[in-house]
Amino acid sequence: MKKAPDPVDRHVGHRVRVRRLLVGVSQEKLGDALGVTFQQIQKYEKGTNRISASRLRQIADMLGVPVSFFYEGAPRADGGREEGAAEPASDIAAHDVFWTSQDLQLVRAFQRITDHQVRRRIISLVEAIGTSTAPPDATE
Repeated sequence: MKKAPDPVDRHVGHRVRVRRLLVGVSQEKLGDALGVTFQQIQKYEKGTNRISASRLRQIADMLGVPVSFFYEGAPRADGGREEGAAEPASDIAAHDVFWTSQDLQLVRAFQRITDHQVRRRIISLVEAIGTSTAPPDATE
């Protein structure tokens, strides 16, 4: 009987995947830089294989983030989340496998916005649109 991946390993792997996609690095390119196969990168991203501390440092350097980035929002032993968590780890499974090209396009465009007030307004707008309960207009 296979043991399920540890929730922290899944979380760290998910964060590796998200960052890798955001910077436009393929699994193959990351694997080549680390001296492993793209299949190994897949296993890291799924949490099937744990990432050693030294390997995580290499990944962080390659993807341009501090090691702590991969632990933001990680589940704790008591079932809670790390401080400043954006989402519960249990919500990750809903969207950790694939990001569409539109998701990446939106995030990359958002990252290029340097005015923090504009960024806050865009977030408010998108949240308002996402929570709108009004039915679509049939005349459009």
